[in-house]
Amino acid sequence: MRRLVPRVVAGATALCAFVVFVQGHVALPFTRIVTIEAKMASKADYFEDPEVQRLLVRHGFRVHITRMGSRGIAAQNYDDYDVVFPSGQPAADLITKKRAAEGHPATTYRPFVSPIVLGTYREYAETLQEAGIATPLPGVPAGAKPLYYSLDMEKFLRATADGQRWTGLGIERHGIHNGNKVLAQTSDICEANSAGTYLGLVSYVWNHDNIPQNATEATRFADRIRLLLNDQGMPSSEQNDTYVSAEGKSIAPIAVIYEHQFLAHQITAQADSGRADSERVLLYPTARFVTEPQFIALTPQGDRLGELITKDPDLQKRAMELGFRVKDAAGAASTSDALTRFLHQRHIQAPVLADDDTKAVLPRLELLERMIEVVGDCDPVAQSAAGGEAP
Repeated sequence: MRRLVPRVVAGATALCAFVVFVQGHVALPFTRIVTIEAKMASKADYFEDPEVQRLLVRHGFRVHITRMGSRGIAAQNYDDYDVVFPSGQPAADLITKKRAAEGHPATTYRPFVSPIVLGTYREYAETLQEAGIATPLPGVPAGAKPLYYSLDMEKFLRATADGQRWTGLGIERHGIHNGNKVLAQTSDICEANSAGTYLGLVSYVWNHDNIPQNATEATRFADRIRLLLNDQGMPSSEQNDTYVSAEGKSIAPIAVIYEHQFLAHQITAQADSGRADSERVLLYPTARFVTEPQFIALTPQGDRLGELITKDPDLQKRAMELGFRVKDAAGAASTSDALTRFLHQRHIQAPVLADDDTKAVLPRLELLERMIEVVGDCDPVAQSAAGGEAP
């Protein structure tokens, strides 16, 4: 009997472990887990989410991520990778054109979108409002303070070009002393898609809704906006990390980020504390550009993962819960209403965007590359992929 008891206990323990294993959906017995090697920029946030990882393992995938900026992904070798996931179209186009030129076409997937926005703090948003540069978006619940503002990009850039300082705009009325210039800070323009996209947006507004048509114009446009972007000191590798930190307000009062990063922060704050973070608010430029990250599959395993994250309802739902605007299987942005409902259910304000905002247009790929090189003094990236020698 004494010999039998340990065997019974061991068997019961193994059975319990098996039940937890299955009910927890960590993995089913004998499931083969495929490890996907991936280079990703900021959208790695999605794959690093524990719930996404659990869902992927249930489908037999584990994703090993090498993080770097979107432009860095396009510049480096990716022969040993299954997937690359730059955060925007310019870097994705560089990669797909290079692959096609090498005789290795790549399959692309567009699982979700996220607008470029400017994260700031309430005192700064209210100062911009008093200066006639920002306006609260509609839909603010009674008795609440707005989380979202519309930013007049032309007035904002004019304040930067004129050398306006926060003290001149009256920031001290809100209890803050900041004598720095009024400007938005970006991640490294030579690396990050958010910074390159913001460059294109600034150029579009500052050049009166025009885009360069040739290399000469691209250089001239870049020279015109250089000081609007380069007077920010040393850029950080990821502005959102600074923005959500305790020191963010003193380091970068206005940071160029993605909408999903702000919404994910608010969703986490609500879950942790029972209320949204009312200190941090969002500025939506009146000239808007929605980034469309492209998941680029380089191997059959990468293709399988791309199909899964694009079509699996649970993974799509989780992307929305992380603040993304999910795209349906037909490629249409489909869940703005669902995202609004999700935020309201969690007692978080949802952005109500105007339909008549200007839709900014980026220059052609090789011309945007030229502008990035000029403004950031960057090394040329994948010249042959961009359509020839750098102009």
